[in-house]
Amino acid sequence: MNKLIALLLALFSTFAHAEGAVSSEYRWLTFLVFSSIIAATMYITWRASKRVKSTADFYAAGNSISGLQNGWAIAGDYLSAASFLGIAGLISLYGYDGFMYSVGFLMGYIAVLLVIAEPCRNIGKYTLGDILAFRNDPKKARIIAAISTITVSIFYLTAQMVGGGVLVKTLIGIDYEVSVIAVGTLMLAYVVFGGMVATTYVQIVKAILLVIASLVLVTLVWMPYGFSLPAFLQAVVDNPNVQAQVAKLLGAAASTMSPQELGQRFLEPGLFLKDPIDQISLGMALVFGTAGLPHILMRFFTVPNAQAARKSVVWAMAIIGGFYVLTLFLGFGAAMHVGPETIGSIDKGGNMAAPLLAQYLGGGQNSLLGNFMLAFVAAVAFATIVAVVAGLVLASASAIAHDLYVNVIKDGNASQAQQMKAARIASIGVGIVAIFIGILAKGQNVAHLVGMAFAVAASSNLPAIFLTLYWKKCNTTGVVMGMLIGAGSAILLVLVSPNMTYPQKMIADAKTVLEGAPNKAASDATISTGLICEFFTICQKREAAKPATEAVISAPQKIAELKELLMRIRSQEAVAGINKQIAELEKSTNKANEDLAKFSTQTASIMGLEKPLFRLKNPGIISIPLGFLMVILFSLFTRDKRAEDLWEELYVRQNTGLHVEDVSH
Repeated sequence: MNKLIALLLALFSTFAHAEGAVSSEYRWLTFLVFSSIIAATMYITWRASKRVKSTADFYAAGNSISGLQNGWAIAGDYLSAASFLGIAGLISLYGYDGFMYSVGFLMGYIAVLLVIAEPCRNIGKYTLGDILAFRNDPKKARIIAAISTITVSIFYLTAQMVGGGVLVKTLIGIDYEVSVIAVGTLMLAYVVFGGMVATTYVQIVKAILLVIASLVLVTLVWMPYGFSLPAFLQAVVDNPNVQAQVAKLLGAAASTMSPQELGQRFLEPGLFLKDPIDQISLGMALVFGTAGLPHILMRFFTVPNAQAARKSVVWAMAIIGGFYVLTLFLGFGAAMHVGPETIGSIDKGGNMAAPLLAQYLGGGQNSLLGNFMLAFVAAVAFATIVAVVAGLVLASASAIAHDLYVNVIKDGNASQAQQMKAARIASIGVGIVAIFIGILAKGQNVAHLVGMAFAVAASSNLPAIFLTLYWKKCNTTGVVMGMLIGAGSAILLVLVSPNMTYPQKMIADAKTVLEGAPNKAASDATISTGLICEFFTICQKREAAKPATEAVISAPQKIAELKELLMRIRSQEAVAGINKQIAELEKSTNKANEDLAKFSTQTASIMGLEKPLFRLKNPGIISIPLGFLMVILFSLFTRDKRAEDLWEELYVRQNTGLHVEDVSH
């Protein structure tokens, strides 16, 4: 284990020659912070490995985790990179609408607390399959539960692996593929050697570091306003960066609004989530999907009893809720001090908002403290990704080893040694697949995969769990068909939704960018009215002399003309402003040209569609009711004697916790 720690630390130290977002002067600091956090988590894994002696230790930490500890671990499992980096980024770019994601994630735990946590702890052992197999046909229930667990985990895993790769590549300059391998290697070390014990304590440490980092940043952001919320929000409204971002998002509609009205608009809904139905659908997936996430369900089996499970959810809600309130200040603070334009130029989704805010609050790009704070926040985000991935891999491995191998293939007749061997082999296998998929997904937009994971969990897992626990007539056929159709409909609807890439739209968007590039640059540049008019005259004359089809080809020439015009401007401030505009213009036109080349030979999406069939980005509003309906209909039209006979025992067990130690394998 000591050799493994040394190997992993050496892996990071060999990247000193790579070029990245941190200047070479402070590269050593970044490696020091990353290495320190990695060393701490590997020490935890080494200590935990001594406690893993049975399958109960590997899958459920020997049921030895307290309610408070499990609450922090759930928070660590749930507060993924999407929560820390993504939500803060969305708030910095879109204001109020970004905060709605926080509300959706948090509300999910009310469903978990009220209907899932205690009953699952009372009737289950390790996995989702254990819960469903209690009164349904054991083998069928375990097979379908394993398929669903692996599906949800793979969707979530892919997004986390890509997020980890992009974060490290953006910050340090390490090749994307190497970054993904580093994430995967660390994750495998946690799971294979330490099992649920190591994963739990790593998640606790990560959650504590995440909260501490956020509290420090929020204190520094909020302190100048005397910790007054009205004063802080008024500063957001008055901020020029915020007003410029709203004007950019609203377009022509902003021309009739005053600066104050633009700033106020940032605190109101509709800048990002413009379709109310899509917002409702997303909310349903976030709220109900939380109660069906397999790596969250596994956490309820790590505590000694149902009371501790219930307490752990209360603690998790308090920690997660408090953290999501902090993201409001992180997002608004980044919008004011870093600026949406700068944040978006580094990452279109805004995922670097929190690290960039940390750098600014520490003194900026050229300060030691600024780069230390950037490195610390980024390292915590990296640890967040690795910890979440470890939980997902453990959930998938338990479904393969415990449900499929031990209880389906071996029919429950496997020794402790065989079960431990199967668990570790499954973990390694899932980990390798996760690394492979992460590398294949390079450059792909995987943001929708997190939404798909929640949608599948809400449409497949939750109906099966809820109706198994609370409806007497629910049976095996209903559960199997409900899970298949619920998950299948969620995936299918996403594949025909606007989330997919449609070549014709990409080409049209690219042409729009190229044809409108000169006008955009001229309107954005801080130059005199006379020079703007002169530039527009040049563009109009050129456009009048050429066919529309040549507009794409002439874009580089128009950029050259803008550069020539720049030389005639004497104001150094104006020169700096236009240079920035030119850089962004070149970046957007290069991307547009790449898209033209990439999609010029394609006419349809991977589903053979030229445009979306389903207009919503999240399918929850359709697939979740469909999942419940299918379980109900197929249960009503079929009979299952086992499900009927075990209903009373399940009802008593889930409400009282009697004979929990006798749960059948």
